Amino acid sequence: MKPTEQSPVLGLDIGTSHIVAARNFEQNFQYERQLNAFVSIPYTKLAESLMAKEHINHAVQGKEILVFGNEAEQFAELFHVEARRPMMDGILNPGEADGLLVIRQIITRLLGRAKKPGQPVYFSVPAPAMGVTDDRFTFHETTLRECLRDMGYEPKSISEGLAVVYGELGDSNFTGIGVSCGGGMCNVCLAYLSVPVISFSVPKGGDYIDSSSASAIHDLATSVRVEKEKGFRFNGFFENKVYHALSVYYDDVIQSLVKSMRDAFTNAAHLPKLKQPVPLVLSGGTAMPPGFQERFEKTLRASDFPIELSEIRTAADPLHSTAKGTLVATLCES
Repeated sequence: MKPTEQSPVLGLDIGTSHIVAARNFEQNFQYERQLNAFVSIPYTKLAESLMAKEHINHAVQGKEILVFGNEAEQFAELFHVEARRPMMDGILNPGEADGLLVIRQIITRLLGRAKKPGQPVYFSVPAPAMGVTDDRFTFHETTLRECLRDMGYEPKSISEGLAVVYGELGDSNFTGIGVSCGGGMCNVCLAYLSVPVISFSVPKGGDYIDSSSASAIHDLATSVRVEKEKGFRFNGFFENKVYHALSVYYDDVIQSLVKSMRDAFTNAAHLPKLKQPVPLVLSGGTAMPPGFQERFEKTLRASDFPIELSEIRTAADPLHSTAKGTLVATLCES
């Protein structure tokens, strides 16, 4: 099916922190994102009518109104509560009965139903930790696939790290290492000519940084995240206690990520013999603070990394790299 104005080519990044839709209109990639979170408030008919009037994303569930997407953070701050998360550690949150309902509402808000039955769409999924078989990942992927199929799409999954390779490493014939530093975890993929060789995840990401920092300073993770996004950067000593806590746990995540990468590639049984150095690209919201790339590169260079790299760079648009990769994957099959 060729893309038309009525049925654009689509890609979908279903992340722990945000869900991002990507569209291709006349060779221009366009992105729309919503926070993958919600807040519940008691149902009243007046509150529901006012939310509809103000165009606030919401759904009625029994005696509650679920405010989801970008407005959820504002409501969480207003009532000084933690926003509830449909996903945790990169996959569906088993502790949130309403999680899948909220994800479906967000996807519907971003994509709408398929314009034609069987419209293709690639969606991102996390990889399990290296050498680990985890049924939760299978459940996560299958459930999201069924959700998209119910909306009329013909969905296919792509691992998050490979999506970064598709989105960022076209100039190197889709050969290199894609690293997505997300909210729930960090995903890594080494690909050769678009074929994934090694894919795995590290179970630490932005949420770990936020929750650990909040615990250390006795604050809410939502408040820490808002403060982080206002202007955290790596610059040594911090008088701001929030920034100091963030720097401690950012370093923890970087150390864990580099160690996992070194161990995975060093111990791989069938690591390809690459003829030349390959690029490594960093993406995801957790990789965005100024100084992150330099701190990561310094740690990696000191780790006796087994693969020769031609460059280490951050994606030009880190928040949309995975979504871009899912769109490229759909385009390749359209």
